[in-house]
Amino acid sequence: MTTAHRTRARSFDTAAALYAANRPAYPPALFDAVEELAARPLRGARVADVGAGTGIATGLLHARGARVLAVEPGEAMAAQFRRAHPDVPLVRGDGDRLPLATGAFDLLTYAQAWHWTDPQRSVPEARRVLRPGGALALWWNDLDPRVPWIAGQEARLRDFFRVTGDAAQDAFRLLPAGLGFATRKVPWSRRVPLGTHLANLSSHSAFLTLGEERTRAFVAAERERLLAPGGPARADGTVEEAYVVSLAVAVLPASP
Repeated sequence: MTTAHRTRARSFDTAAALYAANRPAYPPALFDAVEELAARPLRGARVADVGAGTGIATGLLHARGARVLAVEPGEAMAAQFRRAHPDVPLVRGDGDRLPLATGAFDLLTYAQAWHWTDPQRSVPEARRVLRPGGALALWWNDLDPRVPWIAGQEARLRDFFRVTGDAAQDAFRLLPAGLGFATRKVPWSRRVPLGTHLANLSSHSAFLTLGEERTRAFVAAERERLLAPGGPARADGTVEEAYVVSLAVAVLPASP
């Protein structure tokens, strides 16, 4: 992991409340797909949610009846998690050095977190803590660039951050080789106030490491564009955010 990548990974601790208030959740269909691809129900399963953040995925896993433990490296994110989910156990750690017992879990989940790990370390750690026949589930929740206004926004972001290439690269390119992942795309949407959409945008690591002044300037200009005639903002000040969750599940052999 480069210094810049490590800095971005740690940046969420500076905006834990912003993250908790504005990041999207996940649709029930995602957890249906996890159960299908892992070939077991979540209810009663021993699950470790790694890189749990403020507990968006962890809380939903808990609501499905999983016996879930959260793993989170950030102090402020962990504090936000504990306020939101006081009944769910949490330990401090990260995917490269899991503070978990060997062979103790049925399912290991990474909700928008796998890309912050070093696969040379996180893959062996995942294999270690999963029981035989256990499953590793990774997913990424991305705005859907097939929607024209979202594609336009992504183009502006790419230009603003001087990113070359396709901003809508497939999340599955991040999958480690050799584990035999089964994949699924889960589309969904949410209607939110425009302010929530923009706050969600500014809670991403690229903006958190950019600085307040430039972030405010971009967000202000984006607000004007989205509110302009013909823009996606409706008369009530809301926008419809379309998402696609990219899910990948690898099931380990039933015997070592």
